[in-house]
Amino acid sequence: QLATTQRRDFLRQKVEKALDENMVSGELKTYFDQWLEHFNTGDETDRLSIKIQDLMKDMDKQGILADIWESRDMFMKPSHWIIGGDGWAYDIGFGGLDHVLASGADVNILVLDTEVYSNTGGQASKATPHGSVAKFAYSGKKTKKKDLGLMMMNYGYVYVASVALGSNMNHVLKVMKEAESYPGPSLIIAYAPCINHGIKKGMGKTLCEEKLA
Repeated sequence: QLATTQRRDFLRQKVEKALDENMVSGELKTYFDQWLEHFNTGDETDRLSIKIQDLMKDMDKQGILADIWESRDMFMKPSHWIIGGDGWAYDIGFGGLDHVLASGADVNILVLDTEVYSNTGGQASKATPHGSVAKFAYSGKKTKKKDLGLMMMNYGYVYVASVALGSNMNHVLKVMKEAESYPGPSLIIAYAPCINHGIKKGMGKTLCEEKLA
């Protein structure tokens, strides 16, 4: 993300210089102006990237225009996603997750929350709700689930959402679109039942379990 930001800033400076020095005109100038206006909008930069490259591909490109063409892959704003489980997000990797979200960087984080340590057999973790029966908590977990969403909301500039695909698919799509378009850090916590939950109907019914939950 840091590398992408640096490369896109370089491209923006070159485009601004090309406009200031009247090195482009007509449609290309119009598209350059629009690209600067929608610099952080994924859909618009995607559309404008195609238009700009179509106009530039047959041009005689030297100097600044050559630099712009060399960095043409940065016309489209990339979407950066980090995907991990709750064991990483709530416990083992929480320091790193907190550091990234607190930085204000335009990064999206998707946490697949099974509420137990799935990879090592279903032990209770900070993501396990109060009263849940799990390994090392056979009589029910005595403490509350760590409220990761609330903790990140306290920063005041992090987009936070909680979703469950089986509960409301449209809500999941809406949230992911909002997170991607938000010009800053985003955290989506997705409830995701796993095999350690002992679902009697089988893992093919996880979406039904999400809806029930």
